Amino acid sequence: MAQNGKRFKLKICCIGAGYVGGPTMAMIALKAPDIEVVVVDINEARIAAWNSDTLPIYEPGLEDVVKEALGRNLFFSTEVKKHVADADVVFVSVNTPTKTRGVGAGKAADLTYWEGAARMIASVSTSSKIIVEKSTVPVKTAEAIEKVLRRNCDDDSVQFDILSNPEFLAEGTAVADLMKPDRVLIGGKDTARGRQAMEVLKSVYAHWVPEENILLTNLWSAELTKLTANAMLAQRISSVNSISALCEVTGADISQVSHAIGTDSRIGPKFLNASVGFGGSCFQKDILNLVYICETLGLKMVADYWNSVVEINDYQKQRFVERVIESMFNTISGKIITILGFAFKKDTGDTRETPAIDVCKGLIGDNAQLHIYDPQVSKKQMLGDLTTPKFEWDHPSARQQATTLMDKHVETFEDAYSAAKGSHALCILTEWDEFKELDFRRIYKDMVKPAFIFDGRNILNHSALREMGYIVYALGKPLDPFLHKSQD
Repeated sequence: MAQNGKRFKLKICCIGAGYVGGPTMAMIALKAPDIEVVVVDINEARIAAWNSDTLPIYEPGLEDVVKEALGRNLFFSTEVKKHVADADVVFVSVNTPTKTRGVGAGKAADLTYWEGAARMIASVSTSSKIIVEKSTVPVKTAEAIEKVLRRNCDDDSVQFDILSNPEFLAEGTAVADLMKPDRVLIGGKDTARGRQAMEVLKSVYAHWVPEENILLTNLWSAELTKLTANAMLAQRISSVNSISALCEVTGADISQVSHAIGTDSRIGPKFLNASVGFGGSCFQKDILNLVYICETLGLKMVADYWNSVVEINDYQKQRFVERVIESMFNTISGKIITILGFAFKKDTGDTRETPAIDVCKGLIGDNAQLHIYDPQVSKKQMLGDLTTPKFEWDHPSARQQATTLMDKHVETFEDAYSAAKGSHALCILTEWDEFKELDFRRIYKDMVKPAFIFDGRNILNHSALREMGYIVYALGKPLDPFLHKSQD
């Protein structure tokens, strides 16, 4: 794919055109025009979307990055084997979902797709390659993958050097994270070949990342760093969410508490906003993976410690549902509840492990009728999420067709005003900026009274809403007097 006969000094192929592979490779191509970057995937619709004006994922700034490099040195293709065979460096960015059955079900990572990719790489390779783990994988995965590669390649002259290069992207800010990363972590073997392979990958990122921000470690440290980073970020969220429950029963204000402790330079202010719970593709999956690893190595107390982070997250979502039901006179059967926001956070269309799923299921379990609006999530995606069993969201076979089982309980809308019309309550589940700008006086007029607002993100002006006549529940803040009465 040399453009106008141009020869590139290095050829990169990335297997997997999803949330990690697509944006990461687009940034490499943008910053390193002397490197050919080909992203491959067996999903024809996804590849077609990357090659179109409508990208398959939403990230602020991503469209401009792709547009500048596409066709120059960035390509998206379904010819997986061809481009893997031609590459010098192969990134593997495939799903590593939580196992849903068998040993380790509900905790361990399912490496089926990773192993399949390794077997394919080995079968088509006629030249030595650097293989880069981009997916989040358990510690010591590189060791197992190396065995698969060596046993499935017929050419003894072909060598495979395994590197771990975990991603630390936050959805909604992925482009900014790639443009100016806090660090790029590269793990490899402490051998001559291993060090050489690390230098090759380091030279790719050195096109735009300062050398002091490129960290080199051994393989196992790099693999464990990714799991630990996500676990500690999620731990901060669960910690502040646990305190939000205490604030509500004592009259303290979680926003004031979070701000005060965040001014401590040892703690810092990030990830201290109380919410209805954390979501996304990595936090829960990586923590459960860490728990399973600790359990299998006999570290039960360590496993229990990290598992409690997930338990608090589940508790927070259930607590929110119970608060809605209790506040509305202990029955929501047949009542219309408007859900504002379904993505797991603003500025992304990603719904993987979004707290909205469990909240909606909890409300539907009490026979509520839901009106849902999210500016970036389709009806098909919402219904698919609400009907897919836990941990199955990352397994392609479970996502082939969204069922209509939820149709009688769920209706989706194109704007917040239509969604709120005739409803008994609003639940803010995603912190989209547009929700702060809504005309709540207009909305109030069209709601059943008393009109409730349950702010699961603490983004609204609660005192102003109360003056309009709303009964407001603000997560982690002193309870509205009306809500106190409902619990007598």
